[in-house]
Amino acid sequence: MTEITAHHGLFRDTTLHVDDTGGPGRPVVLIHGWPLSGESWKYQVPALAEVGYRVITYDRRGFGRSDKPLLKYSYDTLAEDLHVLLTELDLRDVTLVGFSMGGGEVARYFGTYGPERLRSIVFASSVTPYLMYSGDNPDGPLAKKQAADMGASLTKDKDAFYDEFVTEFFSADGELKVTGTQWREARELCDQADKKAALTCLTLFGTTDFRDDLAKITVPTLVLHGDTDATVPFAGSGARTHAAIPGSTLHLVTGGPHGVNVSHADEWNRALLDFLAR
Repeated sequence: MTEITAHHGLFRDTTLHVDDTGGPGRPVVLIHGWPLSGESWKYQVPALAEVGYRVITYDRRGFGRSDKPLLKYSYDTLAEDLHVLLTELDLRDVTLVGFSMGGGEVARYFGTYGPERLRSIVFASSVTPYLMYSGDNPDGPLAKKQAADMGASLTKDKDAFYDEFVTEFFSADGELKVTGTQWREARELCDQADKKAALTCLTLFGTTDFRDDLAKITVPTLVLHGDTDATVPFAGSGARTHAAIPGSTLHLVTGGPHGVNVSHADEWNRALLDFLAR
């Protein structure tokens, strides 16, 4: 466990909570989804560390155990936070794994900083390439009214909103695919999120266009998605991300909900490990 100062502010620095297994192996950086934290990777960290990888997780600003500033929530800033982490830990030959909202950080990082420190990248249940439906994005799976309703529900009663969100997060075809304990663990992580940060990032990942970022990607890429994802539907996200990156590999988990790294952890981990071994 360590902390990294991602931003030096006039009145207060922004510090990120980082967990690092250490070791001499190739680094794999796991970037969590909204509104969770690095603790959401509990089924991946030991599986990767056991075969020798150096595994790094961190809590996004505003979430988990990291600082929760009032401002500075944009994908440019979040990508800068990731860049600072890689630089401060002097990580090279890195695989970045971005889950859901974290896929946006991976895309924007590559679009801004390029491939210098990277070996490969993984988009897992990712919000890329662009969720919001519009005239120039007719395949976007998120309607403006749906996004507005989500923000209103979170504002009105965050506990009720998170209860429903976590249930959908782990459900496929209306059936919960995790245990009660796994549901509660994810639900508890939601309570660590700052409400303002959660609201801002809810809008952020729904309205950010990553198509130009994806067009720049030149390193080996895995797209890993559940085929029954009700939160970030595969057809409007994973399928389009795969199509946008020539030569990318696709692994589709049959019956997998959004939180497929928990519900189908063994298959998910095997797909990632196979990709890392190439």
